[in-house]
Amino acid sequence: MRKTFKYKLYCSKRSRKLHRQINVGGAIHNHCIALHRRYYRLYKKSLSCFTLNTHLAKLKKRPKYAWWKQLGSQAIQNIAARIDTGYKVFLAHVKARQAGKSARRVGPPTFRKVRNAKSFTLSQAGWKLLDGNRLKIGPTIYKFARSREIAGTVKTVTIKRDPLGDLYVYFSCLVAPQPIDRVMTGKSVGFDFGLTTYLTGSDGTEFQAPQPLKKHLKALAQVNRRLSSKKKGSGNRWRARLHLGRVHKRVANQRHAFHWELAHALCAQYDVMTLETLNLQGMKALWGRKVSDLGFATFVETLHYVASKTGAIIQHISPWFPSTKLCSACGGINQHITLRDRVWTCTDCGTIHQRDVNAAVNIFREGASSPRGIHVSQASACRGC
Repeated sequence: MRKTFKYKLYCSKRSRKLHRQINVGGAIHNHCIALHRRYYRLYKKSLSCFTLNTHLAKLKKRPKYAWWKQLGSQAIQNIAARIDTGYKVFLAHVKARQAGKSARRVGPPTFRKVRNAKSFTLSQAGWKLLDGNRLKIGPTIYKFARSREIAGTVKTVTIKRDPLGDLYVYFSCLVAPQPIDRVMTGKSVGFDFGLTTYLTGSDGTEFQAPQPLKKHLKALAQVNRRLSSKKKGSGNRWRARLHLGRVHKRVANQRHAFHWELAHALCAQYDVMTLETLNLQGMKALWGRKVSDLGFATFVETLHYVASKTGAIIQHISPWFPSTKLCSACGGINQHITLRDRVWTCTDCGTIHQRDVNAAVNIFREGASSPRGIHVSQASACRGC
């Protein structure tokens, strides 16, 4: 199986060479797109990857394209292979759409600005991993923040540049699949997502989200005002734009760290977790920024990934299941409950419910009735009420 390890490269003057190589890769990408379009216009055929690689190798020998030699030959071949894959996917979707098998529209690979080029990839040659935190690319040695050890056999090395100009190195490694060694806790739970409380468990546990965007709104407004006052095209505006990007990156990193920390904590504590299926588009239409700040979809993806590594089980109930309206004591449905009703009383049995805990109990019971779950009696399901 494949596993990727990501590390940040230390900033130094020698990093300028990597930036130049990424820019060269962007220029080669645009040249390859032009060759594909010209070839199709002349011969009404697609240009094969082998023919394109042969042509690029000849072009590098000409003085006009000698500057392409800054980038390794395998990195250039990788660019041609990715473009070829992009055209194959595009043509496959065109055929599927013409046959009526798919309504999805996929465009062909396009030109892009060189300054927006992001990465280049090396496979067997052009790099060498040295002792410690040193990586040799070509004749130059770079250092990276080796926060964890690299496992397995390194197959490819990718250098990526983010919009702020920071460089990262990705090691794609071939590792042997590890057996899941999990100590079962015997605990199952249902979770209800909320805007006030991030997660409410059927056992009464609650988890609050940090909401990093809300905490940085004042700083973002200040930085945006500074950016708007700078003259377009000036160096001060360029630096102000980078400053704004750093604030947004800090917000994203804090949210990312919270999701991973919470996912690991939940997978270590519970064996089976049942979640509700959210209508995120409808939630964004109503509460917009707050829903994006909480990042429900990203957290669910992270939780699924951590669960697959730790052996925990994640279940989802139907989005049409009335978890909030349903009384967990008698099964009656309250059709008049609104979002403002944080505590409500069942008109059938008179039970007083805390909104989120009641929904979590119903989600837990619905998940436990599935083949993977366990049978839960009504009395045991209502202990968290």
